[in-house]
Amino acid sequence: MNYPIVRLSASPEWKEKMAEWFAEKWGIPVEAYRESMEEAIKKQGPVPEWYVATDGGKIVGGLGVIENDFHDRKDLRPNVCAVFTEPEYRGRGVAGALLARICVDLAAEGVKTLYLLTNHDSFYERYGWEYFTTAMGDGEETPSRVYRKTTELSCNP
Repeated sequence: MNYPIVRLSASPEWKEKMAEWFAEKWGIPVEAYRESMEEAIKKQGPVPEWYVATDGGKIVGGLGVIENDFHDRKDLRPNVCAVFTEPEYRGRGVAGALLARICVDLAAEGVKTLYLLTNHDSFYERYGWEYFTTAMGDGEETPSRVYRKTTELSCNP
């Protein structure tokens, strides 16, 4: 199935709905998302940016691109963050489509490499991401995996 992807900077009317959805999924105050999303709308560069996949106007998946995803490797930037797909939509290509879209969009804006901090150990390889190193997430007791992806003007999910 095809799930339309909304890029916040191109559709700022989605800001509140997106901020509330991400806050609910990740347990982070909605104000933190609003602030980052407001920066994306003002667009001083390619980052930050926020995306959601939709089904009939309902958000079914999303992710963001920020400078650093709250880890100790500040040199690895920008970072894909807050990747989430609603459980009933998993396995339908939602995350792959979102990851492909950011790859293309950020390549067009001159970003050559993206990074992603995760505890998953095989999911992102399916979409062309490669394990790169580890990093300590803020407040974490064990290191997490860092993946990287070279962006291209065409990325297949």
